Amino acid sequence: MPEEQRDVFRYRVLRYSPNAIRDEWVNIGVLLEHAADGRLGMRLIEEPSEIARVRRLHPQADESFLRALPTEFEARLGGPAAEASAHLAKLDDTLSNALQFSPHHGTYADDFDAELDRLFRDHVAPPPRARGGIAESTRAWIKARINDVFLRRRVPRLERSIRVDEFTQPGDPLRLDYGYRNGVRGYLHAVALGRDPSQAKVLAYTAERIRARLPKCEFTAITESGPAPGNPRHQFIEGLFKEQGIGIIPLNNLERFAEELRRRLQ
Repeated sequence: MPEEQRDVFRYRVLRYSPNAIRDEWVNIGVLLEHAADGRLGMRLIEEPSEIARVRRLHPQADESFLRALPTEFEARLGGPAAEASAHLAKLDDTLSNALQFSPHHGTYADDFDAELDRLFRDHVAPPPRARGGIAESTRAWIKARINDVFLRRRVPRLERSIRVDEFTQPGDPLRLDYGYRNGVRGYLHAVALGRDPSQAKVLAYTAERIRARLPKCEFTAITESGPAPGNPRHQFIEGLFKEQGIGIIPLNNLERFAEELRRRLQ
């Protein structure tokens, strides 16, 4: 699509250095601004693998500090657009020595949320490891596929990065990937079957706690593949999800699921 027909955005990368004397930085977040209406969005590292990567690069990194940043920035930038913009103007002066924003960069895109995910994937997310020339399936990889399909299928705007601590416990860092309302609340979350089974346990626990307050809500896990009958880990996750009423949509069925969701939400 020609650039003049696309929206104009500005972004900055948030960098972290636990030891400012050494001047060694690692990217931990992206701040995106819509040039026309001033909409702001920020995504920071939250996944265990993302925190672990920072710890590998900087063993002295303050994990508690890193985990608290998403809530802190959400509070700073979550108000009215004018207040958020004014606060943003002061951020460079108020950030700690351990945090620093990069200069502004421009970009063109069709969708704000998809562009924020792309920038985070390109500048912040741990690079996918290759096995036999094929990138391993990760949550970030699955989410990139979801965003692409939802954008092409024109699924109406979904809620993103939904906090769950009001249903679980204060301070719970989990954020569900997508949410919608269509008479009932619905939640979608990417889960990599071939990786850490604790992802599935956390989602099952979260679904149980949310349903204690919202009995009729829907949960769907979007996975890199369908559960393999001969794979004990896959069967464990499938059984766990079945107990909690969590549907499973593998990526090879995502196009059809997205079309059905689009029709439901119109």
